[in-house]
Amino acid sequence: MNKKSEQNRASQELDKVINAQEIAMQKRISNLLKQLNANMHEREQILAITLLGAISGQNTFLYGPPGTAKSLISRRLACAFETSNYFECLMNRFTTPEEIFGPISIKELKADRYVRQVEGYLPTSDFAFLDEIWKSSPAILNNLLTIINEHIFKNGNERIDVPLKSLISASNEVPAENQGLDALYDRFILRLLVPPIQENKNFNQLLNSKASSEKPSISPELVIRSKELMQWREQLHNVSLSDDTLLIIKYIRQELADKFEELKVYVSDRRWQRAALLLKASAFCNGRKETNHSDVVLLKYCLWTTPENREAVENIVMNVIKECGFDSGVDLADLDREKDKLDKEIHNELYYSEDIYDTYNLNGDEYFEIEANFNYKYSSYSNRNRQFILNIPFKHMKTSQEYHPVDSQGNLIKDVSYKFDQQGSCILMLNNDYENLRFSPKPLFKKGQRKQKVNKRLIKSLSEAIKEVRSILSNTLVIIEDKNKSYKKQLQSPFVTENEINVAVSGILKQIEQLKLRITDCERLESLCQ
Repeated sequence: MNKKSEQNRASQELDKVINAQEIAMQKRISNLLKQLNANMHEREQILAITLLGAISGQNTFLYGPPGTAKSLISRRLACAFETSNYFECLMNRFTTPEEIFGPISIKELKADRYVRQVEGYLPTSDFAFLDEIWKSSPAILNNLLTIINEHIFKNGNERIDVPLKSLISASNEVPAENQGLDALYDRFILRLLVPPIQENKNFNQLLNSKASSEKPSISPELVIRSKELMQWREQLHNVSLSDDTLLIIKYIRQELADKFEELKVYVSDRRWQRAALLLKASAFCNGRKETNHSDVVLLKYCLWTTPENREAVENIVMNVIKECGFDSGVDLADLDREKDKLDKEIHNELYYSEDIYDTYNLNGDEYFEIEANFNYKYSSYSNRNRQFILNIPFKHMKTSQEYHPVDSQGNLIKDVSYKFDQQGSCILMLNNDYENLRFSPKPLFKKGQRKQKVNKRLIKSLSEAIKEVRSILSNTLVIIEDKNKSYKKQLQSPFVTENEINVAVSGILKQIEQLKLRITDCERLESLCQ
């Protein structure tokens, strides 16, 4: 075996190992979610995305009415991790800092030191759930912002490192405007709607089952260990945003900017950056080194700001994913413009764009010259027949008004009048004693007929130009069809639904179909140059 063959074999073996690791990662996350979701109803997707947020270090806001298992979601999430000092508090306008950050130490206060007993409270928690968060006091929320930003709590003269892995908040409302809560609200990268159970089947199961356990049984090998989580968060940065992802984000940003006056959605640079990290985490948990369309679906949980614009933002995200397809690396809009330009040039240079008639120029206008022989109505007076050489403007063909013709010098012949019937014929009239004449001009060349004696170099140039466009489109089609062969399998993810995956797939199939139509149109134009 030569050296090159050995290298290829080693590379293949490495690919197998990597592929096995990727499959194992996705399988582990899927199995973990199955156990976390045991006996839950219509909360699988919410728990999955909340878990993804915790893995990537993002905070989650659960929006929905009371009694929809928001606190249960938070408690179960904590069970997925090895170290899970858990803190929970139902907040209201009377909630004090002591209830969140710990009571003042009497012993330390006697020594003239203002120190809190933080053990068991938010500053020492790995996971925290704050229900009805927006009802709390500004003093609590300001301290909370510092903890989220810096993961530090100032306790007297001491600065404590806060081990908080993920903070989950909940409310049936979003922060009111002009309350100074925008900065804190912006730190909750994930915003998930948690509605009451919708399906009757699931609702009936809820009624017939006992209350769901707050601590489901999780297999030890599935639990995410602290060291492991730290490694994962470092490895997230090795995942890259694909060109497809960047293209979709570009168009989503543009759409949100175009509809800002309508939707009032502002997405900070910090939020975009955190959202991108979430997409990378999704790819990582599915064993991939690069994001794809299924990861970008998660943006619909990151970009809305109010209940009023939530659905509109979700629609924008899904529509853009559907419309984008793959990033082909080719500016199809530019190719379309080039093809349209060639289409017009081919028709203008090689084919008549309108019917061409036998006319001549008189005083700057085109005229029909007609020899008109008017027969006298009474046969016994045939010597009264009259003959005229009439000149009728070509521009009057599309009118229905009555005019007088002119002679060869451009002078009106007032005895005779004419009008077109808009069917291509002209009625010539002398007076009531003479029979009307009908003149139907026949085109020398009809619209769409090939021109004669066209410059051969021009024909060759146009033909080669359209062949080049077709070649680019054909190569792009091959690339996209090849990429699409196994793409749906790559889109599978525990964080998105099958319907959402199908949206992305339908967009790609539409892109392929549109490319085929463009290629067919190029072939039509090529045939016109033959």
